[in-house]
Amino acid sequence: MARDPYDVLGVSKKASEAEIKKAFRTLAKKHHPDTHANDPKAVKRFQEISGAYEVIGDKEKRAQYDRGEIDETGAPKGFNPGAGGHGFGQGGWEGFRRQGGGQGGGQSGDFHWNSEGGHFSAEDIFSDILGGLGGGGGRSRRGQSRKGPDIQFETTVSLQEAAMGGNRRVALADGRQLDVRIPPGVKEGQQIRLRGQGTPGDRGGPPGDALISISIAPHPYLQLDGRDLKMDLPVTLKEAVQGARITVPTLSGSVTLTVPPHSNSFKVLRLKGKGLPATTNNDQGGDLYIRLIVTLPEPSDPKLDSFVRTWDLNYDPRDKLK
Repeated sequence: MARDPYDVLGVSKKASEAEIKKAFRTLAKKHHPDTHANDPKAVKRFQEISGAYEVIGDKEKRAQYDRGEIDETGAPKGFNPGAGGHGFGQGGWEGFRRQGGGQGGGQSGDFHWNSEGGHFSAEDIFSDILGGLGGGGGRSRRGQSRKGPDIQFETTVSLQEAAMGGNRRVALADGRQLDVRIPPGVKEGQQIRLRGQGTPGDRGGPPGDALISISIAPHPYLQLDGRDLKMDLPVTLKEAVQGARITVPTLSGSVTLTVPPHSNSFKVLRLKGKGLPATTNNDQGGDLYIRLIVTLPEPSDPKLDSFVRTWDLNYDPRDKLK
């Protein structure tokens, strides 16, 4: 009777797909017949490991098994292997076929199998395992090179760097340090690809890439809104009533802003082209939107207090609320 595939691979029923795959790789490499020449027990153990992974290494079959719809061999419950089905017991496997390698010569051959009717194949995983065993007489797949996996990580840049661009050095998990060019106008969440800076390839294959996700740090007084920037600008009561020309800091340097006379709080003025720059010909650069906030002095000014006491108010600012 076939064992529970979770027990065969030594994982829990709550194991992730990655954990199951890792357990299978480890066991398959350890018990592969190419490392146990002329050992029938190794073949049997290898078959058991492979059969278990065929069931719970496939998302759909794993769900069917967990629901009790198929058994440990992958056959439907109540299925009779002798009737010629496609389970993974005696009837479903065409078996492992030994190629190359003379009798008793200790030369490693090639083990493979055929599973009909399923959607899952572990062939790609086995190509990795077989390639690492160094046995002779294998298929040409063993000698194929393969590009290394990409690596992904995140770096945080200032809003100034996001707008104007720059260079920064980032440290990878393997201890390497890379110099990264931050292009002007980079967006939140944008990825920068560094070709050939990922994990080395297998069997002489090219390395993968490094994918760097950009996160933009909050700014003390500027808020990012797409390509535009927004800020609150405090103005005095006198500037709001009489109008004024005020120096305003931007990411590209200070500019002079004209505040119109009789400007209330929350009046919005625009500085065109002072947001994040365009990155392509089809992209438009952003603007800087400035919201005026009439601000009283702190601590209070005795002269202003005296003036207000003698000021004969003749308007109701809450008239629209009635």
